[in-house]
Amino acid sequence: MDSSSFSKAIVTLAILVMLSMGSSNAQLSIDFYSKSCPHLLSTVKPVVQSAINKEARMGASILRLFFHDCFVNGCDGSLLLDDTSSFTGEKNAAPNKNSARGFEVIDNIKSAVEKACPGVVSCADILAIAARDSTVILGGPEWDVKLGRRDARTASQAAANNSIPRPTSNLNQLISRFNALGLSTRDMVALSGSHTIGQARCTNFRARIYNETTIDSSLAQTRRSNCPRTSGSGDNNLAPLDLQTPTRFENNYYKNLINRRGLLHSDQQLFNGGSTDSIVSTYSSNENTFRSDFVAGMIKMGDIRPLTGSRGEIRNNCRRIN
Repeated sequence: MDSSSFSKAIVTLAILVMLSMGSSNAQLSIDFYSKSCPHLLSTVKPVVQSAINKEARMGASILRLFFHDCFVNGCDGSLLLDDTSSFTGEKNAAPNKNSARGFEVIDNIKSAVEKACPGVVSCADILAIAARDSTVILGGPEWDVKLGRRDARTASQAAANNSIPRPTSNLNQLISRFNALGLSTRDMVALSGSHTIGQARCTNFRARIYNETTIDSSLAQTRRSNCPRTSGSGDNNLAPLDLQTPTRFENNYYKNLINRRGLLHSDQQLFNGGSTDSIVSTYSSNENTFRSDFVAGMIKMGDIRPLTGSRGEIRNNCRRIN
């Protein structure tokens, strides 16, 4: 092989390597199941709707499951795996134990989907669709979910402990964690707006309501009534992340931050004299901008390291590998 041919071969190889590295995201598409499971979306949504009708909080719980799945080794359904005698999954990692919920709803969706199209649709994709449907049902924006993910055959409790942002995080830690996953600072602020719905446990805001000065005094006083100062007492007592409308998806979260009414330390960090104050101000006064940026962030998050092609599997049961 002469030097010219050799150089061309090297360039070709480099292009192939680059294409293979980027191919996992490229293979996701909104029409992935158009032939193999044409009624997928109309099969999923009624199950999500039924679950939210029974308990409005469930919408936030399902959306949170998608976050906690994607932030740990990508959107691969690893969070859904149960522990076994020989396997330790992510459900009992610190950010998930006594906290992550909604798994039975995903089971119910999977059962319905399996009846419609057996062995075709991954649990990872079901979770992505359910997160979108939950957002829409609670009044949030609609978007086309890219599909084609496959399910992980393993999970990592250590990665879950290290990858999911803590409620005690400061602004730099939040920005760094999101940036490491390809999400911008603006994506981070927009995606944090998911805290306009849902509840938090006392153990995650106790230090803020008793020790911090960047909190509205009336909110702190209100929250103390259901969250005792002593650790271990009332740890799992709940409070809404958005006091006004905890089951309605809108931009009150950002209005609260401007009034120092963020429940979690990590929430209030977004509006505390730092680089993200201006983004919070924009979202508080322009809900349409928030909604469009939230959609962009959700689509980008859904692209984090999916398993595609021959990698992973299509689980028959979301709780265990085949």
